[in-house]
Amino acid sequence: MLLRSLLFNLAVYVNFLFQAVIFSPVLLFPEKYFWPIGRFWVRSTLWLHETICGIDDEIRGRENIPAGGFIVASKHQSAWETLRLIELFPRPTFILKRSLLWVPLFGWYLKKAGMIPVDRGGGSAAMAAMTAHAQQAVGEGRQIIIFPEGTRRPPLAPPQYRRGVVRLYRELGVPCLPVALNSGLYWPRRTFIHRRGTIVASLLPPIPPGRDSEAFSDELEAMIEGATEALIAESHVDKTVRQAVGDGPSDGY
Repeated sequence: MLLRSLLFNLAVYVNFLFQAVIFSPVLLFPEKYFWPIGRFWVRSTLWLHETICGIDDEIRGRENIPAGGFIVASKHQSAWETLRLIELFPRPTFILKRSLLWVPLFGWYLKKAGMIPVDRGGGSAAMAAMTAHAQQAVGEGRQIIIFPEGTRRPPLAPPQYRRGVVRLYRELGVPCLPVALNSGLYWPRRTFIHRRGTIVASLLPPIPPGRDSEAFSDELEAMIEGATEALIAESHVDKTVRQAVGDGPSDGY
């Protein structure tokens, strides 16, 4: 397990650097030319994940994806969903921390893809800027991807939902697609270890616009947490492993 995991992590870095360099001319062209390259990188990374680590995935509920612009509120347990969600939607844009844009090569591609940076120390001004960027993106028919807890959380950790997703829902007036998953069982945070198995993501029925803020917040958390618990319960991961990866403090990502 350790050898496969180390090999995968090395392969991921080599694969990214190789593609980032050879495809770098796309940074000079409009955003639409980025997506075929971005999805090719995602598919190649997930292929490495399956081939080296023995981890495949299953996506349930594709029929629940709305048309046009909407919010995607996803559980966040590992790096897997940051990859897979890129492939699932036509023109996704992630709400992400601003410092990621400063990473050489990687940050350049994030800018080209039109991701929405947030200054976590910027208070209300940062939230207003995030909302304005999201409104523009939704107007272009894009999908706004946000992790409501703001950080990767262990699979069994108590939920810590923040208010950013509520503000977006209130201000944008579009449906919100909740996403539950069990990726942290197989690709845990803060470790190189990857465990064989099948990562499952469930795209739940969208919450229509117009809900009261508190009603929306309660419904969203109940839907995501209930479905996530069900996915973890049906997994074939040993109970002791679930407990080992299932609790702990936030890593701040």
